[in-house]
Amino acid sequence: MSHASSSLDALFHPRSVALVGASSDPERIGGRPLRFMLEAGFAAPIYPVNRSGALIQGLQSYQKVSDIPFPVDQAIICVPVAGVEEAVRDAIAKGVKAIQVMTAGFAEIDAAGRALQDRIVGLCRAAGVRMLGPNSLGLLNVPARFFSTFSTFLNGAQPQPGSISLATQSGAFGSAAYGLATLRGLGFSKIIATGNEADVDVAESIDYLADDPDTRIICAAVESCRDGNRLRRALLKAARAGKPVLIMKVGRTELGAAAASTHTGSLAGNDKVYDTVFRECGALRPESIEEMLDIAYLYTVSGVLPANDELGVFTGSGGIGVLMADEAGAQGMELPPLPATAREATLALLPFAVAANPLDMTAQVTSVASGTSRTLGVMLEHTRYGAVLGYLAHVGLSPERFASTQQEIAELAAQHRERLTILVMLALPQVRSALEKQGVAVFEDPTRAVRAVAGLAKIRQRWQALYQLPGSAQPAAPALALDDVHTESGAKRALAAAGLPVPPEHLCSSAAQAAAAAAQVGFPVVAKIVSPDIAHKTEVGGVMLNLQDATAVDRAFGTLMDRARTARPDARLEGVLIAPMLRGGVEVILGLHRDPTFGQMVMYGSGGTAVELFQDVALASAPLTAARAQALVDAVRSSQLLRGWRGGPQYDEAALVQALCRLSEFAMQHADRVQSVDINPLMVRTQGAMCLDAVIELRAQTQQEAQP
Repeated sequence: MSHASSSLDALFHPRSVALVGASSDPERIGGRPLRFMLEAGFAAPIYPVNRSGALIQGLQSYQKVSDIPFPVDQAIICVPVAGVEEAVRDAIAKGVKAIQVMTAGFAEIDAAGRALQDRIVGLCRAAGVRMLGPNSLGLLNVPARFFSTFSTFLNGAQPQPGSISLATQSGAFGSAAYGLATLRGLGFSKIIATGNEADVDVAESIDYLADDPDTRIICAAVESCRDGNRLRRALLKAARAGKPVLIMKVGRTELGAAAASTHTGSLAGNDKVYDTVFRECGALRPESIEEMLDIAYLYTVSGVLPANDELGVFTGSGGIGVLMADEAGAQGMELPPLPATAREATLALLPFAVAANPLDMTAQVTSVASGTSRTLGVMLEHTRYGAVLGYLAHVGLSPERFASTQQEIAELAAQHRERLTILVMLALPQVRSALEKQGVAVFEDPTRAVRAVAGLAKIRQRWQALYQLPGSAQPAAPALALDDVHTESGAKRALAAAGLPVPPEHLCSSAAQAAAAAAQVGFPVVAKIVSPDIAHKTEVGGVMLNLQDATAVDRAFGTLMDRARTARPDARLEGVLIAPMLRGGVEVILGLHRDPTFGQMVMYGSGGTAVELFQDVALASAPLTAARAQALVDAVRSSQLLRGWRGGPQYDEAALVQALCRLSEFAMQHADRVQSVDINPLMVRTQGAMCLDAVIELRAQTQQEAQP
């Protein structure tokens, strides 16, 4: 991808630009990009293209790109949709390296638009030309003052140079984000709106920005993703380059009931899969544009991630300290007590203080010379907190009175640049700016300040355990027959062959066979209906437990067959499965789901019939290592039941981790054939674990191929 992304230089750094459809009216879509580039002072030659051949906003225009007597690096196309293909052909003939298509009316509209979009991107690829769009709001290279966009935000303001870059599918999202950021004083390096993504997409843009020397943090927004592994690679590349990625996924929708018939399919929703992939690849998904900008702001000011999840808080108000402590707890951050040396130093300085964390200086701090800054010094010098937050109310509104404290705080922060130093207060712009230049971030809202710190802390955690993409050559494994997995018994045979633990059991076609099988297995036993058309047996009364003797088994066989015929008269019945009745364990669910974008995802969670009610589950991308399987277990709240909960026994967590790894191997071995696997429950016992029920769903094309 890095080689391909280097070709984006022609989009971001053109040496000359032709604007096709240029307008002399600076308010029209064809006029705005030209006006914005001229007003910003873009230094490279700009060649308006308009059939009139007249002067356009003071520049000589040409009827076609091919008429321009000078080299053209990039063409920006703003003509009506009917003229786009001709303009693309003409630009390619001229020898451009990149094309932006701002015009809408393509695949986002109808099939004819899709066909036209496919034709123009085909022309570009055949010529080795990169294309942004169609339906793109454009891009901005802020340091170069290349403002190739028709966003009306630039009518009132211009983004200033900085270290944030933004890649988004939605132009409206992008202009809203960089508009808000600009009004907050945040600066940008690159901004790109990918539109329909016929060629360049957000993933490739992130990959490019990971190499951009002017970018320190990347903000992004996606609506969908064509290539899950390309997005994974881009996010991992940014993480390894030390560039945080804040990525928003709009459209929090589930895959829908038709995606899979298993519990796993309904629980592994598309939105949850995106969350999982972002987490595994070191990116953070903010809840809002405001949160995204808060985190980006904090990182651009401080330049570091917090070294740990510990916060130190000092305030002149106990109530605000409690508010920040509450938010820290909600975000998974810690507020450890002050170390003994810090308490001693605090009380020596402020005998009236509440020497805890949060540290309440009380209003009397004003009676101590440099009391506030000296308190910060104690917090920085006598603790190991990754971030120190001080609530100073509104002192920043009085620059003269705050001047000496401001200088002292700046000096302390400069001595401890490895720590995050944050002030929560109201402040005039000049006060805020002076502190920011010294690495001190200023927030007005204490809750937003804590959330921003927590966001950076989560990124640090994720960078320490990044997902490893599997290599192209997978270890050879014996092929498993998957032609007979349409029932529980067939599914279990396939899983047992893959190394998962399955109890001894027998498929019986008569009551006499069932009784004999039960005697062989050993009482008590479980009897379950077997049908390729009944995935969830409990919904039809298809499971009978704790059968103590042959008579009970004989009766159960008839009862189960009758219930199934009554509830599902159309179902194919293959008989009754007899298995040992296992007790004394914790029921969990193991699942596998093939996401259409990101491939095989492994699921683990609290099992049983209420799994969809409580949805206490977690996802991970296959393949799993033992460490990642353990992390998956740790992410589920009910896993505490495995660990001696309220005096209960310790269950065999190692056997559970091994089962997850075996399922992951099965996923990779059969990635092209298996749609989903549902092992519910897996009984985790004090020694070992056992798959008590299983459903395997093959991909639709595999089912069709298997039919005679």
